[in-house]
Order: sequence, then structure tokens, then C-alpha cells
Amino acid sequence: MKLAICQLLIEGGEPYRNLERSETLIEEAKNKSCDLALLPETLDFAWTHPSGLEEADQIPGVFSNKLCSMAKKYQIFICAGLTEKTQEGNYNSCIFINSQGEILNIYRKINLLEVEFDYYQIGSSVNVITSPWGKLGINICSDNYLDALSISNVLGRMGARFILSPCSWTVDHYLTENDNNYQNKWKEPFSKIAMAFEIPVVGATGVGYIVGGPYEGKKMPGGSLVAYPDGSFSEAVFNEFSGSSLYVQLKTFKKMEYKGVQIGRKLNKMGLPY
Repeated sequence: MKLAICQLLIEGGEPYRNLERSETLIEEAKNKSCDLALLPETLDFAWTHPSGLEEADQIPGVFSNKLCSMAKKYQIFICAGLTEKTQEGNYNSCIFINSQGEILNIYRKINLLEVEFDYYQIGSSVNVITSPWGKLGINICSDNYLDALSISNVLGRMGARFILSPCSWTVDHYLTENDNNYQNKWKEPFSKIAMAFEIPVVGATGVGYIVGGPYEGKKMPGGSLVAYPDGSFSEAVFNEFSGSSLYVQLKTFKKMEYKGVQIGRKLNKMGLPY
């Protein structure tokens, strides 16, 4: 599978502009013969932007329909984060769309940061999706914190052969490309799951300065990531001003040799989370 990891420039409170830029990256992905495009978390209004509280839409709805139309137009699978409006409140959600423009899955983020509590409800389920490349799992950003690895662990136990994660990774405004922006904040948990279940784990983060909400003044500097089972990584460029994509070829991984209680014994021997 050829995957486009789309580091989208996201403007707070500008869903239509963000979706226009999304289409540019999706079209580029198709022109590069990609099978799937992974986009960041809450790409419509931006993560914790106050406008999403009132202006978010349902799924299916205006914003998800635009992404579905892009998937069908370019004949490409899309995995993207949106703000989902429901009767009980908004969710930080992710949709997985096939190349016919059909939504196959909606995942709602579980491991919310405290600053998200006023903006999103907590999700209540995980599941794997059947795709042309095997079963895949989806989570969102801080679902991958070290103290939340049980989320990815469940996906691995359910047979996911790769995990996709729309993200909004942020740093202080003064950090530059000469700094190690994230330290091991993302590499360590991604790598633990990748090695434990012998699968690639992929995170796509946004680009741009955050305006509005609790993280105003911070920035998303790119650096999207793929962790591989052998401990290696693919990394996108540092970029705080404009979007770009990282293209990677993910091999189709074989069905997991272990299942059920065998997985716990294997992970225990490896000294990995189980």
C-alpha cells in the first residue's frame, strides 16, 4: 500500500479553507499513485478551536460529505479527523472512507486531554476495519500516550495489521527545526506498539500556528511519523507554515501469528505493554 501522510496547514475556524487545502494534498496523493491519504486531527475547525462548539456538523454532514466526494473523485481511500456534532455534544472523531466515497467507520477519541473536556465528549468504542490491505485500526493523537497504550493494544489484539492516527502535535512557538521538538513523546509509544504487534503505526499531524482556544500561541510544526516493527522510523519534515506530504510504501503484513492469551505471554517475554 502506498500511503500519503498529509501534513495539512490548518487554520482555526476556517473549515472550508482547510478542506480546500485537503483536496490539494489528496489530488497530489492520487497523482503519486497513493492508495490512501491520512490527514490530521479535527482538520475542519482545528483542535479545540471555539468555533467548533457551535459550527460543527454531524457525520454524515457538510464537511464529511466533502471528503467523501474527494475520495470518490480521486478514487482513493481517506482517513481524516473531523469535529462531529451529536445530540450529546461534539466528538473529536475520525472517519475512514473508501474509494467509492463511502464512510466505513467513525472513531471517536477516547484519551482526551483535560483542555479538551469543554470541547469534546469521550468516545466509547474501538474496532478494526477490513480494508484491501488487511485489517486496520484507528486512534487519534493522545490515544497514543504511554499511559493509554491499552487502546492500541486492543486494536492489535483485534487483528489490526497497521494503525492510523490523525494528530495535532503541538510545541511552544519558539522551538525551531534545530530543536528536538517532540523528544521521544511520540516515537516511544509508536515504536512499542509497532514492535509488540509487528505492524506499522502512522501519525499525521497538522502544520500552522494555533489561534483561539487553550493552546493559542503554540504551533504545529509537522514531523509526522511512521514507526516500523524493526524499530526504524520515517519522518516528515519540520514545517510550521505550509502543508506537504510524506509518501511511504507499507508492505502488506502477514496475519499475526499469535492470538488470544498467547499475545499476553509474548508481550510479557518482550517486556512490552500488555
